[in-house]
Amino acid sequence: MKHTGSCLCGTVKFEIIGNFEQFYLCHCKYCQKDTGSAHAANLFAPGASLNWLNGETNVQQFELKNSGHIKAFCVTCGSALPNVQMNGKLVVVPAGSLDSDVEKMPDAHIFVNRRAIWDDALEKIPCFDELPE
Repeated sequence: MKHTGSCLCGTVKFEIIGNFEQFYLCHCKYCQKDTGSAHAANLFAPGASLNWLNGETNVQQFELKNSGHIKAFCVTCGSALPNVQMNGKLVVVPAGSLDSDVEKMPDAHIFVNRRAIWDDALEKIPCFDELPE
């Protein structure tokens, strides 16, 4: 299977060749910090390949010391991008960075004991198709 993606400014473009085996919504404090949100939505593709199609020189990677937490991002717009872990054996892809559709639904919420206090019963709050007036 092949998926394509890009950053917000369009400088970085990539493709993932392989299958997404897991899809986790991670509520750990690291993922909250690096997304600025309640959780990260990451797809895991063991044995897949990550190919940069454009803008590879714009990709920077940050690894939080002694944690195993890695974030790749575009240096121009800050968008989260895929990274390769475990000595090339695992590609981790932020779901929102993909331009192609992913049929897979999330498998689980993880690290829910670290969930933000405001991230509870969100299905009960109003929903709008666009910015409310």
